[in-house]
Amino acid sequence: MRISTGQMFQQNTNSILEKQSATNTIMAQISSGKKVNTAGDDPVAAIGIDNLKQKNALVDQFVKNIDYATNHIQQAESQLGQADSLVGSMKESVLRGINGSMTSAERQVIADDMRQSLEQLMSIANTKDESGNYIFAGNKTNSAPFAFDNNGDVVYSGDSGIRKSNVAAGVQVNTNVPGDAAFMNAPNAMGDYGVNYSSSQQGDFVVSSAKITDSTTYTPGSYSFSFADDGAGGLNISVTDSAVPPVTTVTAFDASVPVSVSGIVVKVDGEPQAGDSFSIEEVAEVSIFDTFSKAIALFESGNDAQTPAGQAELAQLLNNIDSGVNQMSQQRSLTGNSLKVLQQYSDNHTDEKLINTSALSKLEDLDFASAITEFEKQQLALSAASSLFSKVSSTSLFDYI
Repeated sequence: MRISTGQMFQQNTNSILEKQSATNTIMAQISSGKKVNTAGDDPVAAIGIDNLKQKNALVDQFVKNIDYATNHIQQAESQLGQADSLVGSMKESVLRGINGSMTSAERQVIADDMRQSLEQLMSIANTKDESGNYIFAGNKTNSAPFAFDNNGDVVYSGDSGIRKSNVAAGVQVNTNVPGDAAFMNAPNAMGDYGVNYSSSQQGDFVVSSAKITDSTTYTPGSYSFSFADDGAGGLNISVTDSAVPPVTTVTAFDASVPVSVSGIVVKVDGEPQAGDSFSIEEVAEVSIFDTFSKAIALFESGNDAQTPAGQAELAQLLNNIDSGVNQMSQQRSLTGNSLKVLQQYSDNHTDEKLINTSALSKLEDLDFASAITEFEKQQLALSAASSLFSKVSSTSLFDYI
């Protein structure tokens, strides 16, 4: 078989180029510290490396979301804690104001102090985050959620929106507490109705509950109750609804037996007198702001807080204060649960990334000792191929003539 000069040159050139390519590949690996720099280096490993990097990128995004959620929930939890302490102090002021030995001037001082505290509570409810967004406004974060209206009542202009953050695949955690859930929508301690006592009340009684118990016979509307002498040493109670024309029912009053009317059960505790009256209107939820505003107004109205009607109203307000405190505490507990969940997912992501990084290292990290040994072998082979090619290429027939 004859080997032409061209074939000999081509074969030697290809050999040198192969050795140079292998040497360059190892040099690139040593320079990057990675044994897989392109998919061509190891197609199977390259797929695994790409998958692991994508997983780590997703984990990093989840961790950022967790940090964002944690910061906002911690701020909400802190503000609710401050509100809880402030409301506790205001409740103590209400209890001091009930003391019958206090003068009107002393109650006015209490009212002034409570009004300042109410404004402070309003400031807490209108807290902004580091970006200038209102944290208790639901999704309407660009405007203050709480404000006084023309009647001096606190109104909520936010919404009930819940903002969520993705903290794991298919897992979302709430990152805010809507202001209505925290401060406005506490359950009415009496049930479904609120009571308006008559300023002319003489008897020592309170309405302890007013609840809808039978939805099939319930008729919405307000109801008026009045007591009258039954002529036999007892009392009758008359109940008039708000229908047109109004309907009045009269029954014998027994403090141990609740009054039932139109699917509503009203429990009266104490000893009313003939001529006393009160009315009820549907109030399913109460605002902590309005509850304190009513207490302040009562303390500012001279000696009204010491009248039977004032005492009865204060008893109702104290119960609603407790309901408002419970409402804030429940929302604060939810933030605490969210923080616990976030910490758990943060720990999970830390472990996951550690496992992914370890697997990634095994697939792509270079064994420098083996790589340097291989590099020296390839250099030696390249040098030998180059030397051989040099000697062969310089040989001619004239060397043997």
